[in-house]
Amino acid sequence: MPTDPYNVLYEPEIPVRWVSTAPDPVTGQLTGRIGLQDVLLRSADIASLAIPVPPAHSALLRILYALTARVTGLDEAGPGDWGERRQQVLDEGRLPVDGIEKYFAEYRDRFFLYGGEGGRPWMQDPRLAEQCDPDNTAGVNKLIVTRPSGNNHAWFRHGSDSAPDLPTASEALLNLLVWHYYGPSGRCSAREVNGVKTASATAGPLRTALSYHPEGDTLFETLLAGLVPPETTVRRTEDRCPWEWDELPDPDAPPPVPSGPCSRLTACSQHAVLLVPDEENKGLIRDAYITWAYRTGRIPRDDNYLIWQISQQGNRYPRPAKADRALWRDLDALLLHEPVGASQPQQPKVFDAAFEVSEFLRVRALGFEQEGQAKDTQFVDASTPPVLGYVEKLAPRTAPAVARMRQLGEMYGQRLDRAVKRAWAAYMDDAKADAGTWAAEAAARYWPKAEAEFWARFRSLDRSGRALDVGFDPAATRAAFLGLAQEAYDTVTGSVTRTLRGAKAVSNARVELYGGPRKKRA
Repeated sequence: MPTDPYNVLYEPEIPVRWVSTAPDPVTGQLTGRIGLQDVLLRSADIASLAIPVPPAHSALLRILYALTARVTGLDEAGPGDWGERRQQVLDEGRLPVDGIEKYFAEYRDRFFLYGGEGGRPWMQDPRLAEQCDPDNTAGVNKLIVTRPSGNNHAWFRHGSDSAPDLPTASEALLNLLVWHYYGPSGRCSAREVNGVKTASATAGPLRTALSYHPEGDTLFETLLAGLVPPETTVRRTEDRCPWEWDELPDPDAPPPVPSGPCSRLTACSQHAVLLVPDEENKGLIRDAYITWAYRTGRIPRDDNYLIWQISQQGNRYPRPAKADRALWRDLDALLLHEPVGASQPQQPKVFDAAFEVSEFLRVRALGFEQEGQAKDTQFVDASTPPVLGYVEKLAPRTAPAVARMRQLGEMYGQRLDRAVKRAWAAYMDDAKADAGTWAAEAAARYWPKAEAEFWARFRSLDRSGRALDVGFDPAATRAAFLGLAQEAYDTVTGSVTRTLRGAKAVSNARVELYGGPRKKRA
């Protein structure tokens, strides 16, 4: 048995936000952090996870989806109808206590954070202590994604690799998950396997992507809505999570291909990590190894919580996370089974049946604006009002209206961008002049108001089927978005209209708001 006293199942290290009516069953008082087992046991009393780092939130949700599937038996398509079995769990009002206790009794020893002598620490590879250079580790500043490390700039805080502030086990645990799902490609710590040393990693499965999750009034609803029906060929004995493996995978062999939802959710990491606890305080992490998990090959990138689209070269890729892009601009790709658009966006598979849990589910978008390699820009965390009652299967008549509203908002935002750039180039008398300042200000003025306009019109749509036009007025919607674009254009360009050249430039470029100069007929 492992000697490590720190078990993820019981240590209160996962931050949660409780529903207003949730009492503590023992003391009557609630704590802001609980262990992984209690997260499942008390999911009906928890409003949501309270993780401040969006990629860690996204990663932990995937872990919880897999655990929810296991303890409810929804990790296989049968017996009986999968949707009806999920509805039975929903009707019970909580996840099955017997299922939770039975599962964790079997795998309790695999959830120790440090493993102990001969143990296997949770979501880590203990072989790194022998296969990596202990004098050239990644360090805790590299582990914690909000800290500067090496020669990188300091954004959130200052730090020193030679004398770092030791992170808590909770902080390290969440960042461990970020590395598994969002880790970069490129140079990493060297790892020697079978006499061959290499130091190059492949990007994590969610690197650069924005992840979309149905969200209910409680974590219980969120977890059930986040399950995707497995294929009939899936067997839980083959579709295994990393902590369920009998043996750790061979780093020299091709990575194992996921065979079902649980392995797809939890076993697609391209990085290997090992935490080193502080000798005097096991609640702190002294060091960390971070390196590649597989020398060759890449696990097929497939995820049921991403919007997949097609590039101009015909390649399938997930919609990237962009901090300056509001979530409503993705709404038709989330609600419609076959959204329109040149990129042929595909609705995340999780939304095929999420509305069966509740029509009042929101959408939570979580991600990390970043490049494929080392550059990380900004976290992304956004949510919608309740929208899944408008999903195409439930309200097919609203589908064209939702798509058209989004298209009109996008169209006038793009026209505004072209207009201010053309005005600036004409004013500067330089076609290559950088109009970034005007473009940024115009976007900052237009998009928040366009979002408010979109949601106001979205809420007025009639999904009862009584109104043939579902309450959508195309002309009024077009005029509203055009008015917002005109207002932003006038405000941004107003400072130069006091001069003749400026007034002429602004006047001539205004035509871009209306679609640009009309082409002459041949």
